[in-house]
Amino acid sequence: MDDQQFEKQLIAAVHQLEAEPDPPHTLERLVALAPEFFSTADFVGVSLTSGQRIETPAASNERLREVDELQYSMREGPCRDAIRTEETVKVDDLATDPRWPRWGARMVAELGIHSSLSFRLFTTDGGTWGALNVYSRQPYAFTQEDVVHGRTIATMSAVVLARSINEHRLATALETRTVIGQATGMLMERFGLDSEASFNVLRRLSSHRNQKLREVAEQLVTTRALPDSTALLAARIAEPEARDG
Repeated sequence: MDDQQFEKQLIAAVHQLEAEPDPPHTLERLVALAPEFFSTADFVGVSLTSGQRIETPAASNERLREVDELQYSMREGPCRDAIRTEETVKVDDLATDPRWPRWGARMVAELGIHSSLSFRLFTTDGGTWGALNVYSRQPYAFTQEDVVHGRTIATMSAVVLARSINEHRLATALETRTVIGQATGMLMERFGLDSEASFNVLRRLSSHRNQKLREVAEQLVTTRALPDSTALLAARIAEPEARDG
């Protein structure tokens, strides 16, 4: 693939990724598109960090996802190294590579995978979302051109993924604020409380029921039914206001 063809194909892929509605669909599209950029690619997976954990939410097939995640319990593997130490990890033959003997043997035995490339997905502050992993059944499958192209794809994918995640978080935050506002308004009308007191009722219900505040608010707005303890909580919270008045 020459540079002009690669650039044209990359632009088209970015447009397709940006058109996806949320992070899960963005990851699935990335897994589907990535093989087009490499000389040979039989499997693709995307691993993401979550606190101290690393998971593979998107992969070419379920068995790949399961074996890929073994890297994190075994504490060895190219994806894990790409995220934590080396940024880009190239493997010519997992059957003979001494770096990850247990995990490499599982990939060869269960999926017939020999070669791999792992690229860190950087965040804007120098951290990482995770890694893009490309696999082939052929030994010595990937060229230096594949490495260069893969780094570019990973960089662009990280930018699109970050935008998708941030937009999803913003939408979720707005939805949460809206439903909490609706629930608070219902309590204000039902018990004659001000907005602060009504919010405190929701917060107490959330604590008593061991549910997130949004979940309590959604149940209230959806069912229009109040838990038995709501009236008592409202009365207790309203008491200081009544005394102050």
